[in-house]
Amino acid sequence: MKVLAAMSGGVDSAVAAALAVEQGHDVVGVHMALSKNREQTRNGSRGCCTVEDASDARRAADHIGIPYYVWDLSNDFHDLVVEDFLSEYSRGRTPNPCVRCNERIKFAALMDRARLLGFDAVCTGHYASVRNEGPGGARSLHRSANMHKDQSYVLAVMGPEGLARSVFPLGGFADKAEVRAEADRRGLGVGHKPDSYDICFIPDGDTRGFLERELGAQPGEIVDVDGRVLGEHSGTYGYTVGQRKGLNLGRPAPDGKPRYVLDVKPDTRQVIVGAAELLSTRTLVASEVVPFEDLDSGREVEAQIRAHGEAIPGVITDVEPGDDSASAIAGLTVELSRPIRGVAPGQTLVLYSGDRVLASATLDSRA
Repeated sequence: MKVLAAMSGGVDSAVAAALAVEQGHDVVGVHMALSKNREQTRNGSRGCCTVEDASDARRAADHIGIPYYVWDLSNDFHDLVVEDFLSEYSRGRTPNPCVRCNERIKFAALMDRARLLGFDAVCTGHYASVRNEGPGGARSLHRSANMHKDQSYVLAVMGPEGLARSVFPLGGFADKAEVRAEADRRGLGVGHKPDSYDICFIPDGDTRGFLERELGAQPGEIVDVDGRVLGEHSGTYGYTVGQRKGLNLGRPAPDGKPRYVLDVKPDTRQVIVGAAELLSTRTLVASEVVPFEDLDSGREVEAQIRAHGEAIPGVITDVEPGDDSASAIAGLTVELSRPIRGVAPGQTLVLYSGDRVLASATLDSRA
C-alpha cells in the first residue's frame, strides 16, 4: 500500500513509520504544523508541534529513508480544535481536544489530503489495534496491548470509514520501553525523547489562564444547591463538573466535607457546588453517535468517559434513530451497573465489548 505516515517528531510515530516500511508499504512521512506560533519551542514534556519536533521528524525520516514533507494545518487546527475547545467551555461543557484533533485533523483533514494524493492509508503512532473481528469479519478497532498507553478511546471518533484507511503499527507493543528500545535499535535518535502531555496548545498547562485570556473575565457567583452564595469566580469556563480543587470558597461546608462542582450554568454565570454523593449517576445520555456496528436496546456494553478511565459495565436502554440513513444513530442512553462520578456534558463516551470499540458519542446529560 501507499501509506502516508504522520510524524510528530516523537518516538512513537518514528517507530511506526519505520515498521510500516518494514512491512513492505510505500511510505511518505509528513509532519503536521499545527501551531500558528512558528517560534514555539518545547519545554521538556510540555508542548508539541514545535520547531524541535519538526526537525526531529525530518531526521527520523531521513534515517528511515523515506520522503518527508511539512504540511501547514494550523488554520484548520485553530478553527476546528481550538475554537471548538473555547466554544464548548463557554457553553459550560467539558470537551476533549485530543478527540477533536483525531476526528477533525488527523482522520479528516489529513486523511482527505492523503486520499486526494493517491495514498491508500494513513499511519500513526497511536496505541491501538486493528483486527477483522467485527460483524461478518468487518474491520474492527481494539485496545492496544499496552493498556497504560491505550488510545482507542480518542481514536473511536474516526468511525469505520476512517478505520478502513488507518494503520497502527504499535498496537502489539505491550510496553512503551519496548518502543523506545526499538527506536534505539534502529538508530532513530528519539528513543529517549520525553512524551508530550497536557493540551498541546496550552504548553504551560494553565487551562484556566488560557480560557480567561481568550474569553475574558466573566465574573459570577459560586452557589450551593439551595442557591446560597458561597463565593465568586471570574468565569464559569474555569470549572468543570466533578472539580474539587481551586474553588477558593474560604470556608468549609457545614458538615466539614469537601465540595465539588455539580453544574455549570453560563447563562446565569453560576457555578453550583455540593457534596460528592450528588455527583453520582448510573444513566448516561449521549448524542453525535459514531457507531462501528449496529447497536440495539438491551446490548451489554462497557462504558468509558475518560481517556484512561475505567470502563464500567452497562446496558443500552434506548437508541434514537437518526435521519441520515436506516442505520444512523442520533442518540443513545446507557444504564450502568453501578454509579459513576464526575459525568459532564461534552465529554466523550466510548462503548466497548471486551477490548473492541462499538461506538463513540458525546455526553449530553446525566440523570
